[in-house]
Amino acid sequence: MGLLLKILIPLLGAALAFYFCSAPENFNEEMLRGKRVIVTGASSGIGEQMAYHLARMEAHLLLTARTEAKLQKVVERCLELGAASARYISGSMDSPSLPREVLREAENTWGGLDMLILNHIGQSGFTYFSGDVGHVRKLMEINFVSYVALTTARGSMLKESEGSIVVVSSMAGRIAIPFTAPYSATKFALDGFFGSLRQELIIDKVNVSITLCILGYIDTESAVRAVSHVIPETPAPKEECALEIIRAGALRRRELHYPPWAVRRSLLLHSIAPGLLDSLIRSSYRVENVRREQP
Repeated sequence: MGLLLKILIPLLGAALAFYFCSAPENFNEEMLRGKRVIVTGASSGIGEQMAYHLARMEAHLLLTARTEAKLQKVVERCLELGAASARYISGSMDSPSLPREVLREAENTWGGLDMLILNHIGQSGFTYFSGDVGHVRKLMEINFVSYVALTTARGSMLKESEGSIVVVSSMAGRIAIPFTAPYSATKFALDGFFGSLRQELIIDKVNVSITLCILGYIDTESAVRAVSHVIPETPAPKEECALEIIRAGALRRRELHYPPWAVRRSLLLHSIAPGLLDSLIRSSYRVENVRREQP
């Protein structure tokens, strides 16, 4: 009986989660018209595509990323597409002052904030862990600590607007995937922090939603360059992924799984047979193509 319960309870939980995450919802682009939105990591990839979708929806945009020249081009394109306004701040999120600067700009320009989309990531190779603790520390600053700083500094803006926080994460933040140890650590940290924060907001009756986006393999230039020689799968389109992230945030969903079937299938298997999933992942990778970095 005990063994049966151990099998049935996770299955029931997974089935319920699948049902609620798949329930039909009404999204209308009017939901974003005139909304004040910050998008980090917006100079390329999913962040760039989110900026373009939001521009077509006539939102006010404040974009951040490391590369100023790329950001300038994205802002120009957003204005062409119909953004109510668009501006940018360039810099690296491992700087403790940048999150405060970004939020101060939103406060001074708009007087408030409706949606904060946290999407930026630090660079990390798809390789065996070399023992470089310094890299782990730097990645944690960019991929985790800056997310916390952006969420908490001037947090009253989102409370006043009853706004939304959208956290772009990864399957590597739910499932231990080989060759991603530093990156995976930062994504697991996001899951723990924002899951706990969501509970506290509910307890305090603060109407700010938190949407955690669990993403699989997406066809961004950086992802394809990093893993295509190891992972034989076809990546999902970044344009559609970006739109799904915006929809999930606007609808105040707890989680987004994208691509839906691939992510949910892996999460379900992880809950009932984690050892089997680990074995399937290892056997599907072209491990002989993984390069080792020197410590």
